[in-house]
Amino acid sequence: MKTLIVVPAFNEEKSLTRVIKDLKAHGYGNILVVNDGSQDKTKEIAEKSNVAVATHVVNRGLGAAISTGLAFARENNPDVVVTFDSDGQHKAEDIKKLLAPITNNVADVVVGSRLKSNNKNFPLRRLLPILFSNLATFGLYGLYSTDTTSGLRAFHRRAYQKIKLKSDRMEFSNEFFKVFVEQRLRYKEVPIDPIYTGYSLTNSKQGSELFSSLKLGFKLIFDLLR
Repeated sequence: MKTLIVVPAFNEEKSLTRVIKDLKAHGYGNILVVNDGSQDKTKEIAEKSNVAVATHVVNRGLGAAISTGLAFARENNPDVVVTFDSDGQHKAEDIKKLLAPITNNVADVVVGSRLKSNNKNFPLRRLLPILFSNLATFGLYGLYSTDTTSGLRAFHRRAYQKIKLKSDRMEFSNEFFKVFVEQRLRYKEVPIDPIYTGYSLTNSKQGSELFSSLKLGFKLIFDLLR
């Protein structure tokens, strides 16, 4: 299947080259980097990496970057779109796990679940917001997921053609599930093994991990309700 990899990126000059090389090394050369108003060398690095680049003049948010990637897909019509984080958290080798249910025609959408992995050292600052997000998504839309905020997702053409997001910020991850329910898209999860480093965790809020995670979780629920 023709697969488009969408890589949203905001100030990721330290990791973007490594991410693109990893994707290409695993045979994924059809890549779109969505530069979301970066103020570092993200755009220049992407343009020198022989990939497609779309740039937001200002930072609009992760949801907006994903929406730009899906709009690009609707214009170019790949069989599958895969979203892939630019901070080095994901492994390109895990993409084949997401593609398998789509190839076998048992799913329209597949999400890589970090909580289903064998990694027992999951960072607390990431775990609590995920649990809040899962609870909010199930309560609002009636669809349960173990990892609603995962950035590693795969969408068949019949799915991404129907997805039009309204959210520009982090709550877009939950809005996906609203669309899955409304459009009756078949949903599956597969376990993935994330890579957490000091760099990939630097975007945590200031203060204690517990307080910051609770604050982020409550904000997410408030934004979804709003």
